[in-house]
Amino acid sequence: MNRSTSIVPDPGMERRALLADEELIVRNSGEIPEIAYYNSLYYLREDPQGPGLTDLNREELAGLQAGVVARYREIILRDLTPENRDLAIYRGVRRAIWNWQRLGKFCRRCRLEPAGELRREIGAALVGFLENEVGETMAGVRTSSLNCTPEELRQFLVVLGVENPPAPGRWLALCVSPKLDGLAKNR
Repeated sequence: MNRSTSIVPDPGMERRALLADEELIVRNSGEIPEIAYYNSLYYLREDPQGPGLTDLNREELAGLQAGVVARYREIILRDLTPENRDLAIYRGVRRAIWNWQRLGKFCRRCRLEPAGELRREIGAALVGFLENEVGETMAGVRTSSLNCTPEELRQFLVVLGVENPPAPGRWLALCVSPKLDGLAKNR
């Protein structure tokens, strides 16, 4: 009996490969990673040219959601890294605040909790950024790059759980004035 040998594709393997590709896309997305997440869900589930995976399980969704959290972590830390202040990729503390808020909204929609570890990491990065900013402005090395108001910074510190910061008065003094910020927004 002569049997032809053919390789039958493993549907589970193909599914894992599709999900891995989408996780990679989400993880390396742009400034608003949840848009890539929802685009991936659409492609995987509903797109007429997609694979039609309408039965994504929690583990599969968790892989995509982890990509969103990882990407937000990366862009928030980018904007809290002093060495990035003079680079085109830098958006400032205000953008870090907005991205933290976006991450929080995404996590609430997906019933996720931003890990305490991530909160502590972002808080430590913010404190390090502010200490560096104070040191450099006091030494006359550069002018302040803080682009948020004192109230925005105060609220961000509270949300991140930064208690009893070492020099909050100096930090807040480097922020943009709420009046000047309002004028800039109206232009």
